[in-house]
Amino acid sequence: MEPLQMLRYVRGDVPADLVLRNARVVDIFDGAIIPTDVAIAHSRIVGLGREFEGAESIDLRGAYLAPGFIDAHVHIESALVPPAEFARVVAARGTTTVVTDPHEIANVLGLDGIRFMFDSAKYGPVSMYVMASSCVPATNMETNGAVLHWYDLVSLQNDPWVLGLAEVMNFPGVVAGEDEVLDKLRVFGKSVIDGHCPGLTGRALQAYAAVGIGSDHECTTVEEAQEKLRLGLTIFLREATNARNLKTLLPLVTPLNHHRFCFCTDDRQPADLLDEGHIDFMVRTAIAEGLDPIIALRIASWNAAQYFRLYDRGAVTPGRRADLIAFDDLQAPRPWLVIRGGQVVARDGVPLTPRRELPRSLRNTMNVAWDRVDVRIPAEGTHARVIGIIPNQLLTHHLIEPIASRDGLAQTDPDRDLAKMVVIERHQYSGRVGKGFVRGMGLRRGAIASSVAHDHHNIVAIGVDDASLLTAARHVARLGGGMTVAVGDQVVAAVPLPLAGLMSTEPVEVVRRQMDAAIAAAHELGAVLHDPFMAMSFLALEVIPSLKLTDHGLVDVEQFALVPLWV
Repeated sequence: MEPLQMLRYVRGDVPADLVLRNARVVDIFDGAIIPTDVAIAHSRIVGLGREFEGAESIDLRGAYLAPGFIDAHVHIESALVPPAEFARVVAARGTTTVVTDPHEIANVLGLDGIRFMFDSAKYGPVSMYVMASSCVPATNMETNGAVLHWYDLVSLQNDPWVLGLAEVMNFPGVVAGEDEVLDKLRVFGKSVIDGHCPGLTGRALQAYAAVGIGSDHECTTVEEAQEKLRLGLTIFLREATNARNLKTLLPLVTPLNHHRFCFCTDDRQPADLLDEGHIDFMVRTAIAEGLDPIIALRIASWNAAQYFRLYDRGAVTPGRRADLIAFDDLQAPRPWLVIRGGQVVARDGVPLTPRRELPRSLRNTMNVAWDRVDVRIPAEGTHARVIGIIPNQLLTHHLIEPIASRDGLAQTDPDRDLAKMVVIERHQYSGRVGKGFVRGMGLRRGAIASSVAHDHHNIVAIGVDDASLLTAARHVARLGGGMTVAVGDQVVAAVPLPLAGLMSTEPVEVVRRQMDAAIAAAHELGAVLHDPFMAMSFLALEVIPSLKLTDHGLVDVEQFALVPLWV
């Protein structure tokens, strides 16, 4: 809005478009609760006070009015639906802005995938900003579908919806001064640069922070977060489906340092979004754990707006965007009215924007050389490295376990919770298969498989017998991508994800029902984790300690090197 036009509204020369009557405005700056009316014109707040008139009014009946929530770091693809559908879900829960790193689809389809995400987000109920994906691929110890160099990312740099450089996961490359990583840091040196450095400490962490990286969302202990905080990093408190760190880290937040924290969901599956919520769930959880409600609301809005230099939002003041939520209980905020850019986008938990058709089609991404795929593991020793799952964490243990063999082949052992894991390359028709063992999934029979395998998104499968493994993996490919559960030669549950093997074309409620059925089927086979598919997807991510598996083989993340299966 032009300044003169804004002045006319603020002075009352012309009536506003909408006036929110009888609000209790949460003053983000000094923590006061102010009984007043709020006038809105176009997409902006044009005044606070009882004297404003408007073409339309809504009586809030004394409800609290606060700025809309901002998710500081999210991979929308993990919701298994494209941005337009994701936006409908989170808008109904009070989120009006998300900052996304589309590196899931970028690892499959490169810049074409990122453009698909932009197109899908247009005209939706949530502002979707993008951080340019910095690690495509994450490392050279995986095979993915695209490579983005610094000169590829330059094409995104001047887009007003691109805020900076996304999570720099190759922290060993940063510390070692690798040219490919440093070139990207130089290109985005004047922008916001997000970090990703689980477990990094000491002088290596100081080096990481010194080159302009501004945040981290991988902290799992107060001590880790405190060291990063003291080095100037902004800490993103995360509550994902498979990485629940919020309650653990909240004791670090104080009235003196709370301005250095933001909320993020990172990766959250449909059931958790629909049942628990989004950033609103984090706000309620933080307050229930003892955090002052005003501080929780500030972390959920103003802090993220300041960190990402989105100075037009994050507070209820004249001139800022009318991204607003109304709720009745300050101790447990549940938005019943959501306004984004001056328009009501959700009421009583129901999105008011219609579903949109997909903006474009995407090519098939399943290119598997099945005639060369072999999931058998020759017995080359008596002890092997085993990935040890840690429930509700992305970190894993690096175990050494005895492995039985029969007829020269290594065997699984359900009684010891020892299953086989394979990663089957699906981008370049190579026939390459990474093979290993995993403990902690709990499977007693059958197998599960998925084309969601961070960040390369090859086909990952875990099972107790080879027939089930191959049935589950092959059906993933037949679907064009998805998640499957199989016993022997029978597929017992499936979630089709034909958009890059990552997302569905169905409404989120349908995807949720399919996921519920698949998770229930996996639990019937013995799986013990809250979401075994989400947990499995991160067992293939070779930038989070300690032991992971890609199509190239086992990766010791602390050494940042491939290691042999057999010890």
